[in-house]
Amino acid sequence: MSKENIQVVAVGVDVFDAALSETDTPFVRLDWTPPAGGNTAMVEQLFRLETGLLDEDGNSLIDTANAEALARLRRGLPVLKRVRPAHEVIGGMDKHTIFHAGPPIRWEDMCGPMQGAFIGAIKYEGLAETDEEAEKMMADGKIKYSPNHHQGAVGPMTGMISYSMPVFVVENEEFGNTAFCTINEGIGKVMRFGANDASVVANLKWLETVLAPALDAAVVEAGGVNLKNIMSQSLAMGDEMHQRNVAASLNFHKAIAGPFLDAVKDSPDGRKAVEFLAGKNEQFFLNLAMAACKAVMDPCRGIPYSTVVTAMSRNGVNFGINVSGLDGEWFQAPCLKPQALYFPGYTEADANPDMGDSAIVECYGIGGFAMGSAPAVVRFVGAGSTADAIRYTDSMRQICVGENPDLPIPNMNFTGTASAIDIRQVVASGILPVINTGVAHRLAGIGQVGAGIVTPPMDIMEKALLAFSKKYLG
Repeated sequence: MSKENIQVVAVGVDVFDAALSETDTPFVRLDWTPPAGGNTAMVEQLFRLETGLLDEDGNSLIDTANAEALARLRRGLPVLKRVRPAHEVIGGMDKHTIFHAGPPIRWEDMCGPMQGAFIGAIKYEGLAETDEEAEKMMADGKIKYSPNHHQGAVGPMTGMISYSMPVFVVENEEFGNTAFCTINEGIGKVMRFGANDASVVANLKWLETVLAPALDAAVVEAGGVNLKNIMSQSLAMGDEMHQRNVAASLNFHKAIAGPFLDAVKDSPDGRKAVEFLAGKNEQFFLNLAMAACKAVMDPCRGIPYSTVVTAMSRNGVNFGINVSGLDGEWFQAPCLKPQALYFPGYTEADANPDMGDSAIVECYGIGGFAMGSAPAVVRFVGAGSTADAIRYTDSMRQICVGENPDLPIPNMNFTGTASAIDIRQVVASGILPVINTGVAHRLAGIGQVGAGIVTPPMDIMEKALLAFSKKYLG
């Protein structure tokens, strides 16, 4: 038989490729790895879940539950209703209550930026005048703190939400639940990166006393703002809505421009407010996107047999996830440092491990999952080329239940972004969710030092899969 009649597919180790090449034998390389990377314990659990959880007709209970989770995600309709002080809309708060990003963590275990932000929030609330007084309050247990996610809330980076801070109030009109997020502080020295000096506190007070009341009045006069429409439109304009929110921020301003102008026209800070919203803070919409995605993802919680990830969150020390069918449990492992591009003068040695609740947007299907729609963000986060970004977006389809037609990507033939991460598919494929993120300096007060991409540790997904198997199969 001649070589021309031989049809060869090379699978496995590269030595096969070399041998075929040396003999000038034509072949096709199949990029394949064994399920779960060959981890036999994980393969066994995947097989048990596939064969052991069937209804009376032989259909997978997990697939049925995950289809319901995706349906709820698609039906979600997040609408901004108000902008109010946190204590008015989040139950059980007093002046000594502060919520933070990520899974639960003790004060003594927090990273530098997180501790710095707590100190700043305590000073902002007027509970202490100095850093030392604020630190003592934390060490003495005078401050009650817990994760934002436990309150139906989210926050970027350190994620501080304290008593007086204004928050966006976003209602999922389809299901009636509400989610909250603070107002984006702008760039530079800000509390979300751990800064806490007088200028940071003054900026937060300006948001509280000037910007928030004007935003609230404008949103009420506008009859609410449909955030789902803005996110869909902004994808088509080059945003992925985690590290790039240029179009979304402008689209939001357009939605409330008239009422907002009426609200600030007699204020001495009117021009500053308009410029902050429409020109000097291109990341303004990030916090709105986070609240919108939280409002959409919460109804996906607590579905029996569902393996869909309902939250991904980081506190600068540990990365945690929640899974629908295991609602209420955190699965954690140490955070990774992002693969990042650093601002001039900084290197990886300066970086804190990943931090923030903002990966809720990837749970919904934007951010890193939509990088293919945002060529301008590629170099900012060090993702390589536009083609690389499209490959990232494509690869996420392998770990999700389906697509969201309400989030179409024009330059990818208007296919919807991948949505509803399935821990089974993550473990089986070895492909981890890709997250776009900012990078904080490891020391409090310095701020953002870069931007990049990061993933959860695979260990989290495997822990969740084992816990799921134990709960439903014993």
